[in-house]
Amino acid sequence: MLKKFLSTIGIGSMKVDTVVDKREVAHGEALSGTIYIEGGQSEQVIEYIKLEVLKRTEGHREDSDFDVTNTIVAKHTIEMVGSVKSKETRMVPFELMPDERWDSEDDNVKLFLRTSVNILNAVDVQDEDEIIYG
Repeated sequence: MLKKFLSTIGIGSMKVDTVVDKREVAHGEALSGTIYIEGGQSEQVIEYIKLEVLKRTEGHREDSDFDVTNTIVAKHTIEMVGSVKSKETRMVPFELMPDERWDSEDDNVKLFLRTSVNILNAVDVQDEDEIIYG
């Protein structure tokens, strides 16, 4: 019971690591890889997994209080993966096809792949990795 409670507040919770097949993706190629989900101290139910490609712009802007701005350029959801038992590892393959929104000529703009695992009645877990497109 205590382990289940700790998992709901994020202690001993599951972990996620997204591994892309190739960090550099050329025009016309798909971004593919595998999402590794490692179970925590108790069984947890995954509602869905969300993959987002972000354009992250760094630098001061007059219209913002923040020096870093994220813009979502692609989103993919994997519905109902099921439960992950304690200490179990699940592998979920994925593939995203880039489009013109991924392009950027600006050196201050970088692309990131963010993976969010939505866990029923618990703290969601995330992973974020830089990717290169062009």
